[in-house]
Amino acid sequence: MDIAAGEFLGFLNLNWQIVIMLAIGGFLIYLGTAKNVEPVILIPIGSGILLANIPLSGLVDEGGLFAVLREAGIKTALFPLLIFIGIGAMIDFGPFLERPYTILLGAAAQFGIFGTFFLAYLLGDGWLQIMNFSLKDAASIGIIGSADGPTSIYVSTMFESKYAAAIVVAAYSYMALVPIIQPPIMKWLTTKAERLVEMPIKTDAVSQRTKIIFPIVTILIVGLIAPKATPLIGCLMFGNVIRECGVVERLSLTAQNELANIVTIMLGLTVGGMMVASQFLKLETIIIFVMGIIAFALDTAAGVIFGKIMYILSGRKINPLIGAAGISAFPMSARVVQKEGLKANPQNHLLMHAAGVNTAGQIASVVAGGAMLMLVPIFS
Repeated sequence: MDIAAGEFLGFLNLNWQIVIMLAIGGFLIYLGTAKNVEPVILIPIGSGILLANIPLSGLVDEGGLFAVLREAGIKTALFPLLIFIGIGAMIDFGPFLERPYTILLGAAAQFGIFGTFFLAYLLGDGWLQIMNFSLKDAASIGIIGSADGPTSIYVSTMFESKYAAAIVVAAYSYMALVPIIQPPIMKWLTTKAERLVEMPIKTDAVSQRTKIIFPIVTILIVGLIAPKATPLIGCLMFGNVIRECGVVERLSLTAQNELANIVTIMLGLTVGGMMVASQFLKLETIIIFVMGIIAFALDTAAGVIFGKIMYILSGRKINPLIGAAGISAFPMSARVVQKEGLKANPQNHLLMHAAGVNTAGQIASVVAGGAMLMLVPIFS
């Protein structure tokens, strides 16, 4: 039987595209391990990229591991919904409920979603018609600005966007790079005097009853206004209910740990497995990644600028840096705000305030995604 060496030796099938993707995978693992940049996300994604781009592995072929995971977890939107249960169980809405004004910062930081949506539409079916972006594709691209991987997966899946893979990868890649993307924008838009503002740590404690009622009321309000957001907000708030009710601690701990960890591993590998060289290194993908960074930058800028407005209206009592946490990347952006605040003033502890804005942004991003799912089909 005559079998060519290239049919079973992977290195004979290497090309420049595969080499680039292998390098990207290695670089993400390096960032996660050596630089400690969101290793929980970057290491699984980087590993998935390496595995998916090894020639002849069969992992991305029909019936292969990544093909099965994508079909079962991404196309059905199962992974993002399970992740949201885990996130809900981790979130303490106390800082947000103690500081209701943070909802305004969370809402302002969603500007990047709609700004990027209009930009993608102009490049596609809008005036310019340079790219093959439909209205639903543009909405899916815009949702990268939610800085929320599960929401990006859900919206692009529901819209059946042909660019879903690139959108999901861009969303998770930039989420992991929040500590690199945000600080320069935050410094550029604020003065030293603004960054020095100290905010009180202690406020009135929120009762357990309020913490239990809040997620239930949120499900009802958001679900009745934007029904398409119900699966996302419902899973998020269900996770929070089992955290706050105090009678199912075992379920809460399982959601926070075992469930979240298992789904994170599978989701990270699947996202990385979607970055196959032959399908990924295209002009459309590069443009989507560029628009993704624009979306994150606009979100951060809008949050900080609105924070500056609140700084003035509050009589210089609100530090504008906390507005950057409204991008929803929980809890990365809150940690970034805390770090930048401490750089400006070692006595400046902004974490609880930023956490309130961060959780407000989480809710706002889900509502924005639901609004997209509700409104875009009307105009398509």
